[in-house]
Amino acid sequence: MRQKTEEELFWEGDFGTNYTLRNAVLPELRKPFFAQILQKTYGVKKICELGANRGHNLQAIASLSSNFELTGVELNQAAFSELKTITGIQAIQSSIQEFKTHKKFDLLFTSGVLIHVNPDDLPIVYKKMYDASSRYILINEYYNPAPIEINYRGHNSKLFKRDFAQELIQYHNEKLLVIDYGFLWQHIHKSWDNTTWFLMEKVI
Repeated sequence: MRQKTEEELFWEGDFGTNYTLRNAVLPELRKPFFAQILQKTYGVKKICELGANRGHNLQAIASLSSNFELTGVELNQAAFSELKTITGIQAIQSSIQEFKTHKKFDLLFTSGVLIHVNPDDLPIVYKKMYDASSRYILINEYYNPAPIEINYRGHNSKLFKRDFAQELIQYHNEKLLVIDYGFLWQHIHKSWDNTTWFLMEKVI
């Protein structure tokens, strides 16, 4: 039986709950970014966010069109409890590592989540992301050209920066192409946190 990582237990517990309470993001502030991303895609209907927290990103996407089928996967109970109350979103309580689905999503994405995954588990996560996507993968994470660990609110081994996109592409033997990428600068994009995003498409 698989043992949960220290990071999963950390985010499942009180720290993850407190994170949810202090990060009440207004979905409308996230709407322009997702509109920009979706304009670069074709035929997207089924969308899944891994690490959806209370659902502000999915709510932003829902406000763009009522035609999307939205799924949110969230580990923390407090965040999941809020996520499952949102009409039109299928909420699943799970870590990414333990997430199981037979569905394929047109767009699968993470935002500020891979940075908190135990680096040893990234191959598992990269495989699940690729397998669950039928076409597009979006990641929006802290970037660093080489893997580094950052002290996070007084805690070690809880935040990691690296080139997630390059690793994801290499892990899948170049079967992902970057459609576009960019930087969300907090000075301008007030609801974001200086993150770098990559929109990728599977090479079928």
